[in-house]
Amino acid sequence: MTRNDGIPYTRPSITDLEIGYVLDAATRGWGEHCYDYVRRFEEAFADHVGVPHAVSTSSATGALHLGLAALGIGPEDEVIAPDITWIASVAPAVHLGATVRFADIDPVTWCMTPESVEARFTDRTRAVIAVHLYGNPCDVVRLAELCEKRRVALIEDTAEGIGTLIDGRRAGSLGRFSVFSFHGTKTVTSGEGGMLLTRDADLAAAVRVLNNHGREPGRAADFVPETIGYKYRMSNLQAALGLGQVQRLDELIHRKKRILELYRERLEGFPSVRLNTCRQQDVLGAWMPTAECAEPAGPSGRYLRQKFLEAGIDARLVFPSLSTLPMFQQTADVCPSARAFAARAVNLPSYHDMSVAEIDRVCATLEEAITGHW
Repeated sequence: MTRNDGIPYTRPSITDLEIGYVLDAATRGWGEHCYDYVRRFEEAFADHVGVPHAVSTSSATGALHLGLAALGIGPEDEVIAPDITWIASVAPAVHLGATVRFADIDPVTWCMTPESVEARFTDRTRAVIAVHLYGNPCDVVRLAELCEKRRVALIEDTAEGIGTLIDGRRAGSLGRFSVFSFHGTKTVTSGEGGMLLTRDADLAAAVRVLNNHGREPGRAADFVPETIGYKYRMSNLQAALGLGQVQRLDELIHRKKRILELYRERLEGFPSVRLNTCRQQDVLGAWMPTAECAEPAGPSGRYLRQKFLEAGIDARLVFPSLSTLPMFQQTADVCPSARAFAARAVNLPSYHDMSVAEIDRVCATLEEAITGHW
């Protein structure tokens, strides 16, 4: 962007609380205290979600890789995932040698449908990865029922789902395990970082071994690993920042929801635009307000983004339909709803200190772009 009054895509909310914790970790958090903030962050976040076991990681991608590896996912296995998500949701399965089969989305909620998942089950299916896209609740209750019948692991990719509720339960509490992201764009940030949560004590233990180069935690003086593992550890400094954010979690979630409400109020009289929505019994986490042109013949997402950039607004394209990418090579008619959404939607700016005037400017630009296209 070239304008001095540009509106950024997103930025975190950092206060003296987080800065104080990071300073303490930098000055005191070494030697026997080098994991103090890691443990506190894991406990606080697990308590928020309502799941007993948490393993912090360097990213949600790393957490997903560890969880899939601990389940034994590998060559000859198939994993079902939504056709609309960031590639990080499926890359770990590919790295482990599994085949990804893409399921279509609900054109209203933008999340993977149980019907599409059921149609893609085969004898090789080992896991289903449900993504709470942009904070929209995926129907993991019905997916859990399908997976239980098939003895298939349901995994919640909750990288974008902090604050999301499904049937009164927090996103990330219903699958065999779930993963969260604390990237700098997320509602809660540790700069970079992620976390794996699970109710399965044995799975959590296996993940901790894999995340310690295949060595059992607590054997600091023993350099003999049990297996070939990985290292997706989170640092104490990152965890210190994350702990401060979790202690402000209600405030951060509330503000994200309020920003989406303001967008909805401002665009209420503009029926050509459809924003994030969910079933009546669920609650949107509202991580990323997203606007889809409701008219099939309306402007493309690329056209809208260009108009935003010209106005000094850093709106982003939504994730592409993964089945259209050359590395997956699936046929053009696999997921029509996903491909339609990918073609005509954009992510709108959303950050905690965003003003009403900035929201109004984003909405005015969107309305002008759509009206001008017609």
